[in-house]
Order: sequence, then C-alpha cells, then structure tokens
Amino acid sequence: MRRWGSAAGWCRAVYVVGFAEGTAAHVADLVRGGLGAYEKFPYAPVRALFLALVVLDPLVVLLLLRAPARGIAAGALVMALDLAANLAANAGDLAGAPAQTLPRMAPLLLFGAFVLSTAWPLGRSSNAEGPGPSRGSRQKAGEV
Repeated sequence: MRRWGSAAGWCRAVYVVGFAEGTAAHVADLVRGGLGAYEKFPYAPVRALFLALVVLDPLVVLLLLRAPARGIAAGALVMALDLAANLAANAGDLAGAPAQTLPRMAPLLLFGAFVLSTAWPLGRSSNAEGPGPSRGSRQKAGEV
C-alpha cells in the first residue's frame, strides 16, 4: 500500500467497522422481524438483498482481514448494491418527506460514499487484485 501509506490502514479499519455495523443492524432486524423483517419494501430483490446482507457484510469483513484487496472489491460491490436497494426501497419516502428520510439514511449514504470513493485507489495501492486490474495483471505469463 505504497501510495496511501498509513491511510490505507485506517481506511480498511473504517470499512471493517462499517460492514460490522451493517451486519449487526441486519441481524437485529431479523431478530425483531424474522424472515419477514423487510416485507414493507415493495420489491422482492430488495428484500432478498437485505436478508443476504446478514451473510455478505460479515464476508466482506472477513475478506478485509484475510485478503484485503479482495475485501475492498467485495466491499465496493456490496455497498453499491446496498445503496441501490436502499434508495429504491425508500424512493417514496425520499420524494415525500426528504427532511425526515435523509437524516435516517445519512450514515448509510456517507459510508457508501466513502467506500465507493476510496475503493479504487485503495485497491490499486494494495498491489493485488483490487476493484480493477492491477498494474501487473496486464503482463503476459513469463514477462517481467
């Protein structure tokens, strides 16, 4: 993590804390509402994703700790899906009562913006398979 130096470490720490908090929030939703916890949302794919985040969020945390470059890429993908699902699920509330809805969504939106804006440079600086091709991945086998 040459270019980012110590910033890469704290960025990954923010990712870990954010995805761990997401895990806790989705587990709490399931404890309170069971498998029907997200039935109020009109779209089946959104409900399915919110249920899947109970597995996907801790998987991202595990990858960040064990295989950071893959964790960064997985985190960016999961966060993009989570943001899209939340914006779709809350579109009516955002249009009808933005002053009430935005403060409730602010932590997710801010964390999502952080992950999506740092994933590419953080992944590239790790010199591994980040969210995009690394410098070395364009070389043919046997080339230096």
